[in-house]
Amino acid sequence: MQSKKWLIFAIVTTLAWGLWGALTGLFANDSIPSTMVYAIWAVTMIPPCIIALKLIGWKLEYDTRSIILGCTIGLLGSGGQMLLFQAVNIGPAYLIFPIISLSPIITIALSFGLLRERTRKLGALGIVLALVALPLFEYSPGDGEQTEGILWFAFALIVMTAWGLQAYFMKFSNNTMSAESIFFYMTITALALIPVAYAMTDFSQEIDFSLTVISTTAAIQILNAIGALCLVYAFRFGKAIVVSPLTNAGAPLISSVLVIILMGVVPSDVKIVGITLAIIAAIILAIEPEEKTIDK
Repeated sequence: MQSKKWLIFAIVTTLAWGLWGALTGLFANDSIPSTMVYAIWAVTMIPPCIIALKLIGWKLEYDTRSIILGCTIGLLGSGGQMLLFQAVNIGPAYLIFPIISLSPIITIALSFGLLRERTRKLGALGIVLALVALPLFEYSPGDGEQTEGILWFAFALIVMTAWGLQAYFMKFSNNTMSAESIFFYMTITALALIPVAYAMTDFSQEIDFSLTVISTTAAIQILNAIGALCLVYAFRFGKAIVVSPLTNAGAPLISSVLVIILMGVVPSDVKIVGITLAIIAAIILAIEPEEKTIDK
């Protein structure tokens, strides 16, 4: 029976990110800017990083290749997050997030072409359905807001590309280094960008640094960190062309369902279609046997 370790870690990722997304929406606090939320998130990467390294006896890989690959993965993820802050400040979120949600297309294209990953027809259908579902979760009618030209569009495309490349490099790096080492460098680069987040913060506005706000934010953000660690493990055991669309469609699915239940929100017809497609895609990708990787 073919191993489904990747599926276990992918499910944990989707659950953690789904819960993170729902709680982020429920406990959104305008008194703490997104740049400070980034800083808190970066710090929450430390606990799962320590646990991961302890599991492998602190055997960190620090050769040049591992450092370069690990930092590349970290900078693509964290740098994309930082740029996203700027994008949503000057552009419409209802258009930005659907663009970014298509990052699995880049991951799939690179994994198909360079890593020679393949899946059967049913699996391919699941991937397509997941990709179609992704932008539907973030779609909402425009409200005529003004934006600064098309700069936000360029930022959104850069973030989409960065996160698509990050997922590809996660899979690529797992062939030569441990998932724990990858996550260590992701943590280091996330922490290294905290000064940038600080510089981007508008301190002219009132910011709530109370213990309650900080602790609540940290409790929510650590779900993001746990999901990121499990994603690295999912890429270790599974194929990027399957893991990427499954987690990217599954997480907003969980978030949507939780918000509907907890807040009694009635989703739009478009989101209902997205939820339905994501459920079908998740089931297909979970039960579909994987094709072996083609030798180069």
